Amino acid sequence: MRVAKTSAGLLLWRRRDGEVEVLLAHPGGPFYAKKDDGVWSVPKGEHDATEAALDAARREYAEELGLAPPDGEPVLLGSVVLKSGKVVTAWAVEADPDLSGFDPGTFDLEWPPRSGRVQPFPEVDRVTWFGLAEAAVKLAPAQVAFLSRLPG
Repeated sequence: MRVAKTSAGLLLWRRRDGEVEVLLAHPGGPFYAKKDDGVWSVPKGEHDATEAALDAARREYAEELGLAPPDGEPVLLGSVVLKSGKVVTAWAVEADPDLSGFDPGTFDLEWPPRSGRVQPFPEVDRVTWFGLAEAAVKLAPAQVAFLSRLPG
């Protein structure tokens, strides 16, 4: 029996002018370069059973954004299942970090395919605050459920 891959992430939220905004990450690399709606994500990453999901969420936030995870109190938003079968668990954290130090981690990919050239690409190429209505359009479909689970 195959065990589903698991991922964990932090969904930062803040209030601006009375509206809730969430911080989303756009995946880096050539596959997503020209895609926008429906591909943004909660900053997240995979973990295995030896690592607590919240610890993984904090680690992945730091790796993907190059920023320290915020100190706010995490609120469990539960899990969603992606089309791939991967289970993503997220925590909401109310925070408004300074994003000027955004320095994403990288991954290596053979590009162009079958070229024999391996190149580094950023895990995340940008992060942006979105209001909830726009976030629902930008987020990968399965992750939209997290928006309705935000505290407050």
